[in-house]
Amino acid sequence: MKIKISVISLSLIVFLPMMIFAQGEKVDLNMIYRIKQEGFKNSAMEELAYGLTDFVGPRLTGSSGINRANEWAKKKMEELGFQNVRIEEARDFSRGGWDNLKTYAAMTSPYYVDFACNPVAWTGSTNGLIKAGVVLLDVKTEQDLEKYKGKLAGKIVLMPSTTTYQLSFEPLASRYTDEQLKDLVTAQNGPSGRRRMTGDIATFMAQRALRLKISEFIKSEGVAAIINNSGTFNVPRSNGGNYTAGNPEPVAELNLPVEDYGRMERMIRHEVPVEMELEIKNRFFDSPKVYNVIGEIPGTDKNLKNEVVLLGAHIDSWNGGTGAADNASGCIVMMEALRILKNLDVAPRRTIRVALWGGEEQGLNGSRGYVEKYLVDPKTKEHKPDYDKFAGYFNMDNGSGKYRGIYLQDNDMLRPVFEEWLKPFADMGATTITSRNTGGTDHLSFDGVGLPGFQFIQDELEYDRGYHTVMDTYDRLSMDDLRQNAVITASFAYNAAMRDAKLPGKPAMKPATNVPQNQRMPFPMN
Repeated sequence: MKIKISVISLSLIVFLPMMIFAQGEKVDLNMIYRIKQEGFKNSAMEELAYGLTDFVGPRLTGSSGINRANEWAKKKMEELGFQNVRIEEARDFSRGGWDNLKTYAAMTSPYYVDFACNPVAWTGSTNGLIKAGVVLLDVKTEQDLEKYKGKLAGKIVLMPSTTTYQLSFEPLASRYTDEQLKDLVTAQNGPSGRRRMTGDIATFMAQRALRLKISEFIKSEGVAAIINNSGTFNVPRSNGGNYTAGNPEPVAELNLPVEDYGRMERMIRHEVPVEMELEIKNRFFDSPKVYNVIGEIPGTDKNLKNEVVLLGAHIDSWNGGTGAADNASGCIVMMEALRILKNLDVAPRRTIRVALWGGEEQGLNGSRGYVEKYLVDPKTKEHKPDYDKFAGYFNMDNGSGKYRGIYLQDNDMLRPVFEEWLKPFADMGATTITSRNTGGTDHLSFDGVGLPGFQFIQDELEYDRGYHTVMDTYDRLSMDDLRQNAVITASFAYNAAMRDAKLPGKPAMKPATNVPQNQRMPFPMN
């Protein structure tokens, strides 16, 4: 059967497949096609990953490494053609500057074995190479400290054990199963992210208070160095000491893996004398600020160009490894997303801005500083002029696993919008939209002041095994997954920049009343 088609009808048939409509939401499939082609065939992911990991090195907040990283990111953004590129002050930083210059640790008696180790950030140095006996602190209460009084001077002290090795039959790396993604969609109150405080708060606070008492005691006793057990598979973890700039340098402190710590602990409990030799050299210096690195593609619509679609990830890391999964992966995805749009000569209606946040690991300092500077007065809580120009924020900070969807942070108004935005990526496995909250990273800075801020759902891979350890290096990055993430991020940024209206924030609600403090949900921990 022949059908006569008018020119107008034919044009509609050609045009309509290029748009997806849902409650007025439209997606330009021509642009999505171009984004995919650029992102998958002309990717700069490996080069960006090399630059921010191998070339720059660890990026501890306040260190020489984070300064190198900020300068590298600024230069790279300029090379990629981003505009208004700058390194911008975000907040003061109370801990100050700290670099590790040398670390060595070994057991020398009853036999020799060198240990994998990682210094605790913002702790002090040893007096050159030291050799000393090892004392195990068997302390469960403050009163237990009395038996060590006068016996620790010049000794290397094993702090009370905080973890043990647990045999696991789970795979080292994994992706979300269909069933797990289905469960994730099920509504649930409270945060659902991996990195959050769990267990009894009172017990946690009591343990923390005891730890501080022990630290004060051993410092007054004149110990030579402190050893913690932290990390498994002979891979030490990274963390920071309780230090404020200007105070006396803390005692040198090392993290050893559970296996190395446990060997010495068991020998001491069997009354076998243990000796170690250590050399730790650290440098303290003035570094009182946290900085963000920012670049953008300016908007072109005369009415919308001052509104901002923001992409972000934190550029700081811990001092072990090179902070690849946490969170160079997020930074290079956001930079690559903007590179894709820039190379396609996109002229967004709104400004699309990328921000690499500093100081996230010490309390979301970079993103909170940005909010305080541009969006909400930290004292009065009044909205600043840019608050009403904020058009949405997208964050990445859960390793290098591919996107499987997005957390709505209870913002169900955006469910139909994100459903349409994700449809072109269904064949990549990115389909899940959950109203759940997830915590522990920079989208909270925006969500917390009523602005639309979101974190993507990612496959975990082996993230929990490697992040915050010396194993967090370039080799742990899944480049294919990161390329997919950059393509989806670029698409989300483009959609948000081109739609007629800004993404809506959650309606303001009255604060909760008559809720006892001990019944409130704990704040997610990083």
